Amino acid sequence: MDSINRNQAEQNRLDLSGPQAVQRLREMAKDADSCFFVTDGGLGPNRGVRPMSVREVDDAGHLWFLSANDSHKNAEIAAQSGVKLYFQQGAHSGFLEVDGHAEIVTDRRRIRELWNFMLKTWFTEGEDDPRITAIRVIPRHGYYWDNKHGDAVAGAKVVVGAVLGKTLDDSIEGTLSF
Repeated sequence: MDSINRNQAEQNRLDLSGPQAVQRLREMAKDADSCFFVTDGGLGPNRGVRPMSVREVDDAGHLWFLSANDSHKNAEIAAQSGVKLYFQQGAHSGFLEVDGHAEIVTDRRRIRELWNFMLKTWFTEGEDDPRITAIRVIPRHGYYWDNKHGDAVAGAKVVVGAVLGKTLDDSIEGTLSF
């Protein structure tokens, strides 16, 4: 058990699997909206790390992104499909790390389903831009850190705990298995 957890009377660990893991992933990814998308073997100056907007988390827990077929990211995925995604919902809660396998998808119907007009900034020919590909990330496992009762309750517990000299942390964390 982690040292801080020994000082806590409340249960603050909950490992999730299957549908519960997918639900946690969906909630956190939706609220965060974007993540750091990290590929192995980075080719460009960013060393394989870049922010990406999540277009969808489907019912199976697969995360969907749109990307250019001539990007470093697509080349890195073609060479090595392992990726890590890092999410942060808010300043003090809602952290998520996901390890997964990425695939490049060229299905035009799927790309249209994921399309948003604001993406025309990067794909100037619109949803039919021939450079657009979708990336599906199939999560293998992950780890999350959050709070149980929202930021207001968590903040109040920290203040009261500091006044009393007692650990009253409202955190929850655990593994995600898909």
